[in-house]
Amino acid sequence: MSWRCDLTGKKPLSGHKVSHSNIKSKRRFLPNLQTVTLISEALGRSVRARISTNALRTVDHRGGFDAFMLKAKDADLAPKMLELKRQIVKKIGKTAPEAKAS
Repeated sequence: MSWRCDLTGKKPLSGHKVSHSNIKSKRRFLPNLQTVTLISEALGRSVRARISTNALRTVDHRGGFDAFMLKAKDADLAPKMLELKRQIVKKIGKTAPEAKAS
């Protein structure tokens, strides 16, 4: 299981842990990933995903899972989520902003 958000593509960053005496040692900054169940109104079913808490806030801000998926970039999505995006676009009948640009 990789430390990667299914929706935003956030992954671990590397940096230094700095002590009081300014000694630097390598460390990893891991994203805050949670396993959540998201409900797709267009597909009429629920989806389990491992996403960052920041992505969860963004899903709520954009008005739900379907609205988030329509605006999401294909490069950031996990393969499972990319397939869901295609199904949502097909079901709703709208073309995604990425499809218009290409």
